Amino acid sequence: MAKITLTFPDGNTRAFPAGVTAAEVAQSISTSLGKKAISASVDGRHHDLQWPIEADAAIAIHTMADDAPALELIRHDLAHVMARAVQEIWPDVKVTIGPVIENGWYYDFDRKEPFTPDDLGAIEKKMREIINRRDPVTTEVWDRDRAIRYYEAQNEPYKVELVQAIPEDQQIRMYWHGHWQDLCRGPHFQHTGQLPADAFKLMKVAGAYWRGDSNRPQLQRIYGVAFRNRDDLKAYLTFLEEAEKRDHRRLGREMELFHFQEEAPGMVFWHPNGWTIYRALEDYMRRRLTAAGYKEIKTPQVVDRKLWEASGHWDKYRENMYITEIDEEHANEKRVNALKPMNCPCHVQVFNQGIKSYRDLPLRLAEFGSCHRYEAHGALHGLMRVRGFTQDDAHIFCTEDQIADECARFIGLLSTIYRDTGFAKFDIKLSTRPDVRIGTDEQWDKAEAALEKAILTVRNDYVVDPGEGAFYGPKLDFKLTDAIGREWQCGTFQADFQLPERLDATYVGQDGAKHRPVMLHRAILGSFERFLGILIENYAGKLPFWLAPRQVVVASIVSDADAYVAEVTAALTAAGVRAEADTRNEKINYKVREHSLGKVPVILAIGQREVEERTVTIRRLGETRTAVGALDQVVSDLAAEAVPPDLR
Repeated sequence: MAKITLTFPDGNTRAFPAGVTAAEVAQSISTSLGKKAISASVDGRHHDLQWPIEADAAIAIHTMADDAPALELIRHDLAHVMARAVQEIWPDVKVTIGPVIENGWYYDFDRKEPFTPDDLGAIEKKMREIINRRDPVTTEVWDRDRAIRYYEAQNEPYKVELVQAIPEDQQIRMYWHGHWQDLCRGPHFQHTGQLPADAFKLMKVAGAYWRGDSNRPQLQRIYGVAFRNRDDLKAYLTFLEEAEKRDHRRLGREMELFHFQEEAPGMVFWHPNGWTIYRALEDYMRRRLTAAGYKEIKTPQVVDRKLWEASGHWDKYRENMYITEIDEEHANEKRVNALKPMNCPCHVQVFNQGIKSYRDLPLRLAEFGSCHRYEAHGALHGLMRVRGFTQDDAHIFCTEDQIADECARFIGLLSTIYRDTGFAKFDIKLSTRPDVRIGTDEQWDKAEAALEKAILTVRNDYVVDPGEGAFYGPKLDFKLTDAIGREWQCGTFQADFQLPERLDATYVGQDGAKHRPVMLHRAILGSFERFLGILIENYAGKLPFWLAPRQVVVASIVSDADAYVAEVTAALTAAGVRAEADTRNEKINYKVREHSLGKVPVILAIGQREVEERTVTIRRLGETRTAVGALDQVVSDLAAEAVPPDLR
């Protein structure tokens, strides 16, 4: 019998008969491992325990203690078990596909009647019954014709189409969970009883077109989540509840910040409160950029297609651009323009005006540039995904030798801005040269080394993402972690050798000859809209005092206090505090509840005693205790608190 050699993670090797299964390998190591084993990695591919191994390979046996493979199996098997449960309850339902996704899975069904919340409960109950049956999971490899005949006999047209789409050189693997069968690459558990029956939940039903084509049948997609144990599931559901409370769209309504409407999909209608936050953040960023040596510019919104063709965006980005056609006076044909989707080509035009010397470099040009990009309607998501947005954009024109210093300066600036806005923790990812790229290897070597050196100048931890750089240069991406552990990519720093070449940007070097500058694309917030959405969710609407749109409400307890309320409000406003008066004929508890829902940080309550003593009663958002303070001192304290962090 032919022998094969298997290499284990510790470097040891053993000989086995060709065709040995991972289950047999695990059992040969120890009886306990044989019982605990759930799957194996063979030459880096995730395998069933029952798949035969025919050639020399590296192998690792997995148990439920191995997080990633265990979760993949749990979620993949539960997708099958859910589809089986649906067909056991409603035999006429047609099944399609059910992949694993982040935190769970989904499965698409063709059913005439819509699934209801009660149906999800019935499906969950049936799934637990199937798990408790401990039905064996088995697999076979079939030829294409046999698989098609089988699915045609089962009246499963979607499976027939899937089989027909499988490339000729790929296996067609069929899986059975008990009596129920599905087409799948695997891998899976050995029996349904290995699934944790108390660690999954069906979440929702959504519509989905077959194979993502709006011309094909519309299906019903059921989403589920699953974890290794009940505690992990509970923690995740608690996280979702907290995320729901922080949803910036709900808080935007409660705080009267912004709205969207169908007449302008993906475009923000900012209300006074929301625009106040926006302007406070913009003013802060403008001061920080000015102090860091940036020169602010403003470039046109509408630009002729010729510039986009020259920059390369017309070919690569045309489908996401808003196009306008104008009948120019005396023109023989219409002039085609586009709303700018990014600012880069326009910034090169500013650089190109006049002769630039090496003494002018680095030249840092910043713009709060309004951009428009067409996003699919279904992808729009409040402030997080819009069609019209403003970037805190800047481009640095420099020499190759200046990349490292400029990158280090940028990371230092970004770090303090993130800290000022409440994000002490962020991660850096360095994406290096892709296979398809422009520029010389020497340029790439210099740029990648410069970015690494810059990171190490400021901090020493980062992740390398090989081959994921832009085709024009390497890049850094910066990910924030918010108050509930979610990551958001905001900042970016990219070295570009191509655009200066395409748009003929040059400077005169020390040698008197013309040279191409390197163009560094950089952003810290990413876009004001998205960053404000992140801020609102990070703080659950309870923004830092300097950013809060309504910092103080001065509320009367009795009408006799109205004149003093006006005096207090005026004193606060004169001291630079955003304050407003509430002298409505309502009870103070009603006013407190209303303004607390609007996330006003400070409410000053004023009754007859406060009038007589020239004091105010202070109630801070989220606190039940109140304090009494002298008017002048309270105004002074709140004025100091209202100062933005860069001016303190």
